[in-house]
Amino acid sequence: MDEMSDKIQSFSILKSIILIHQILPQDLGMDRKIIPSTINWNHMYFHILVLILIFQIPVTIESLARNDQDFPIYKSAGASSGTADSNGIPGTPSPAIDTRLSSPSSSSSSDRTTNDIFGIKKMYPTKSGGREWLINMNDPRSDGIFFITSDQNITQQADGSWRINNTNVRLNVDTPLNTQPWKNVEITGYARIVDKVPIDGNTEAATDDFDLNWLARGGRHSTDTPCEGSALTAILDINGMVGWKKEIWFPGGYTDELGKEDKVIGSILDRWIGFKAIMYNTNNNTAVKMESYIDNRDTNYWVQVTDVLDDGDWYAKAPDSEFNSADCGRPKNYVMTNGGSIVTFRSDNIVWDFKDLSVREIQPP
Repeated sequence: MDEMSDKIQSFSILKSIILIHQILPQDLGMDRKIIPSTINWNHMYFHILVLILIFQIPVTIESLARNDQDFPIYKSAGASSGTADSNGIPGTPSPAIDTRLSSPSSSSSSDRTTNDIFGIKKMYPTKSGGREWLINMNDPRSDGIFFITSDQNITQQADGSWRINNTNVRLNVDTPLNTQPWKNVEITGYARIVDKVPIDGNTEAATDDFDLNWLARGGRHSTDTPCEGSALTAILDINGMVGWKKEIWFPGGYTDELGKEDKVIGSILDRWIGFKAIMYNTNNNTAVKMESYIDNRDTNYWVQVTDVLDDGDWYAKAPDSEFNSADCGRPKNYVMTNGGSIVTFRSDNIVWDFKDLSVREIQPP
């Protein structure tokens, strides 16, 4: 019975080969003389494999394109030097993002494990039972959690986004009472930088201080409570430079910038760009991993642009006498594994529009 079934199956396969062969174009077709009345089954199986490859590869490529599948982005291992890159093969430098090229977009999905309610891709899943905050684009201040330092004015634009025009902007997401502070988080926002704010007369502004910062792991920044003013800060400036800074206390506990590189070719003025800052504890809560991502063409196609690890080799740059004056009880290489009550979307010396801001507690890898 088994032998008879095998012969029937082989005969069916042979018929299929003959039919396919008859409809193949001449440049792909085979000489029909290779199918004699007495079949060499080994040859037949070889031709079956060839036909499968011929027809299956285009179908697979077409399927990937139809479903907007993204090619993988390799993540390199973080290093305390803070300059490891992740656009390409681990251990190789990653190229800058070229704004002249269009990136494939990911279609929005109702699957909350993949995209948020704005349809924006999540790099890491939300922690089970974790907190999520997403801006109310109709009335950002309505939830009682979002507030703007100094209660600065915002105006809604025709496209539904909101514009803010001030030298120092702090858009804050608070922690409700009886809730754990933000710690392992993915911070996402889209910005369109319209113009620079003149800094004449502003003695606190540097000539190159025109940037966006997404920061967490601290509270209110005030000289009255300097130890509360800590932060891990992801930076994106108007020239496309990215990096990270640590603030152990406010205002005298800043470090130098890590992971600083030119990652976006050309100006980011007057166009939408997505920016993500991610931070989470690792190594049994003894170190902090920091990553940032760019959606360079507002297509939901995200590329990792920084990969920094703070494991104790990142020091405040102030002299010891100044650093210790705050009496926060922290060393100059303090690793900020603590949480913080406030997440902030910050800008300095720019006019910009914002939309689709979010903060999520993530499940670290």
